[in-house]
Amino acid sequence: MFFRSLAIAAAAATGLGMASVAGHAADDALVKAAQKEGSVTWYSGMIMNQAVRPMVDAFQKKYPGITVNAARHTSSEVVLKVQSEARAGKPQADVFDGSAAVFPLMTAGLVEPFKAPSAAGYDPRNKQKDGYWTAENLYFLVPAVNTTIVSKDEYPDTFEKLLNPKWKGRIAWTSDPTMLGPPGFIYNVLQTMGQDKGMTYLQKLAEQKVANVPASQRVVLDKVISGEYAIGLMTFNNHSVISAEKGAPVAWVKLDPVIQAVNPLAIVKNAPHPNAAKLLVDFILSEEGQTVLKKALYIPANPEVDSADPELKPKGGGFEVRVVSPEETADKLKSMVSLYDKMFK
Repeated sequence: MFFRSLAIAAAAATGLGMASVAGHAADDALVKAAQKEGSVTWYSGMIMNQAVRPMVDAFQKKYPGITVNAARHTSSEVVLKVQSEARAGKPQADVFDGSAAVFPLMTAGLVEPFKAPSAAGYDPRNKQKDGYWTAENLYFLVPAVNTTIVSKDEYPDTFEKLLNPKWKGRIAWTSDPTMLGPPGFIYNVLQTMGQDKGMTYLQKLAEQKVANVPASQRVVLDKVISGEYAIGLMTFNNHSVISAEKGAPVAWVKLDPVIQAVNPLAIVKNAPHPNAAKLLVDFILSEEGQTVLKKALYIPANPEVDSADPELKPKGGGFEVRVVSPEETADKLKSMVSLYDKMFK
């Protein structure tokens, strides 16, 4: 009952001001410079009430005198806004996150590198070597099954099990043309099996008539829970745990290697509040900030902070991952989308 227990712990932590979490000591000079700037603006794709506002509250409590102005935007919206602000010569954002935002903005020369001290111990795969971005949180894309329809011995814990004729027309995935959708699955297959065997496998999978759902990964999972489909592909593993805690007949499946994507956090080039931006990024990536994300039921990128259910991360869950970086996404996505359109639509 990991998430239910966490909800109780989160309520207690609110009253205690998160006193049980070790504080991260930022550089005094940086803190003073940030307080002199007085504010920082953050464009985020995370859910405001669930994650962003608790993070803002924790930061402002730790660093009085610095106001965080946060707004929720999709990755594409972040790219458009940051580029428009730069062209006008009036940048507004200081900090942003978004899995599909960072690389286009890096290419446009609109990202300022910063190696946050709090991220020194992060997995090198979860941060850009020159400091252009660091993972704020992680996503693990896995199959999910309706446990009243799929028996444990039928769980698709191998790629071959997805080819069982029993599941023809009963598998679904989002039509999202990103590495968090079918293109990511296709890329994983080709990297795991090699080009020839991988293409043969994908042709067989296409014969299973996988349903393309024009909605989010969460909607696909809901359709699995309702029994409309038996299996969902490329769903977030933490979503299944959250739903199962509420009594839904659903479980996520460890199909190695699991696709891991990151939600990169970065600083805008020529940010109007550069010191406050660095301080906010350093806080978000610290154990203290990452614990806020843990309580918000996101999967922390910081290796020192477990997810609410430790099995959701590779070490606790005993699964292998294939990390897809923003740079790798930019390099491979177009060809993977082309294969998806050709084979599965």
